[in-house]
Amino acid sequence: MSLIPDDVIEQVREAADIVGIIGEHVELKRTGSDFRAPCPFHGGTHRNFAVIPRKGMFYCFVCHAGGDVFTFFMKKLGMDYPTAVREVARRVGITIPERGPTGPDPREPLYSAVAAAADWFARQLLESPEAQVARDYLTTRHLDLETVQPLGLGYAPKSKALLDAMKGLGVRDEVLLEAGLLAKREDGTLAPRFRGRLLFPIHDLRARVVAFGGRILGDGEPKYLNSSDTPIFHKGKLLYNLHVAKHAMRKAERAILVEGYFDVLRLSLAGIEEVVAPLGTGLTPEQAQLVKRHAPHVILLYDSDESGLRATFRAGDELLREGLRVSVATLPAGEDPDTLVQKKGAAGLQEILQDAVDVLERKIQILDRKGFFGTLPGRRRALDRLLPTIRAATEPITRELYISRAAEAAGVRKDVLERETGSEKRETVRTPSSPGSRFPFPVLPASAEKALLLLMLEGEPWLSRVTEAVDPEELEFPPYRAVFESVADDAVLALDDTSARAYEQLKAEGLGARDPNEMYELAVNWMEARRLERQLEQLDDQLPFETPERQASLIAEKRRVFDELRRRYPRYKIAKRRRGAPGT
Repeated sequence: MSLIPDDVIEQVREAADIVGIIGEHVELKRTGSDFRAPCPFHGGTHRNFAVIPRKGMFYCFVCHAGGDVFTFFMKKLGMDYPTAVREVARRVGITIPERGPTGPDPREPLYSAVAAAADWFARQLLESPEAQVARDYLTTRHLDLETVQPLGLGYAPKSKALLDAMKGLGVRDEVLLEAGLLAKREDGTLAPRFRGRLLFPIHDLRARVVAFGGRILGDGEPKYLNSSDTPIFHKGKLLYNLHVAKHAMRKAERAILVEGYFDVLRLSLAGIEEVVAPLGTGLTPEQAQLVKRHAPHVILLYDSDESGLRATFRAGDELLREGLRVSVATLPAGEDPDTLVQKKGAAGLQEILQDAVDVLERKIQILDRKGFFGTLPGRRRALDRLLPTIRAATEPITRELYISRAAEAAGVRKDVLERETGSEKRETVRTPSSPGSRFPFPVLPASAEKALLLLMLEGEPWLSRVTEAVDPEELEFPPYRAVFESVADDAVLALDDTSARAYEQLKAEGLGARDPNEMYELAVNWMEARRLERQLEQLDDQLPFETPERQASLIAEKRRVFDELRRRYPRYKIAKRRRGAPGT
């Protein structure tokens, strides 16, 4: 049978009147915004079967059958997926174009295996004594089972019961392994990938379950675990809840992007349905393109701590590259979308969403609050943070506005900033490291900062050791600072052109024959020496403006810091004078 284009399937789904179609098979009665009836699948007599038109889905609270209009035909009339799509298309008057290849989809066994596992996991959450820990955890998050049942949440037991259950359904271990439900140990034995976790089903755009995200219950790492990539699932190419949110996104002409599964859950249950989340990683170009297909405007609703802000601005740059309009909503300190909605409801969140500001404006607010624009060095560093967002803006008017606003905030001429952002033609240079290439390369100073980055690029354990010892703000060379942050957060795709070139050169150079332990010790010592020197500079800046009594105290503190610097790092000043670069 010929494959049906995805855009046509979406057109059919949106045109279908799910209430009218299902109402031909059961007697539906309105209950609020939904419709209820006895379940046509398990033969119930009570109205436990719900049709939810705003979400385009149905669900039975007893037998847990659920899905969209196509799933209803498949379950009720025994159709396969393409036949169900064609039947709905016939009813709404849409012609299905034919395209090859013909024949059954070779991935169908994987879809079936994941669907069967999803049903089994959902039953465990409801019925298994072992799943009491998951039910209790949901209670602590102020979520009851009846609320989360239609969303398909499940529980993966710690035992190998999944293997026995799937074997009873005739699903082979090889299929479970390929579908990402099993993992192969070093000794060759198979074990369930998810054990002792609360599971969130991840759907593709056709509303098929293709993977899971699992939250550990109790001690253990990682806190969240996603399915591995499979022939039917690539975590960088899907967004959690998009299969439902896309309809609301088109209607609202916006998307709300949050960080986690519970954030999505809470907002959806509060009636804010245009909400999606990445799948445990930084936002990818493919995910940004998915958002663009359904909404022209994105509001970023991430945590307001330092890591949340870094993730916010990386996602913002990725979305700007797709030509989207990007705003940032700021949550109160210590709150996330889940906790805020619990405390203040949808109305409280709507107030925050209404106060969202443009992503570049939000950066400027933060930099201004930290005092960056008060000094010349600070303004230079502020521009280093604003430039990636300006460069990411591919929409010409947005970029022009960003350049004007950044120039105004930093007190520089607009034409100078245009040259800096590459909005004017620049001379290209040839570099020895890339014969024949014609693009600007940064000059990379040999320094302690560079040594630390070379170590980070070797992976663990050096990545953890460096990030624990050094704060990214301490790196003074802007491309190095950007590379440090992106490697630490596994988000190198978000680097601007200059920093990406620096990253490529560092990767190409590598450690070579150098001793990593010696490099680490020297580099970290040098960064500590630079910290002490910055303390001296800050004391020098303060001295002229203090009272004589306070000056005496500052001079004593300056002497103490200087003595510590000279005692711990006697060669620091000598080497710095000889080479000039910070930390050389």
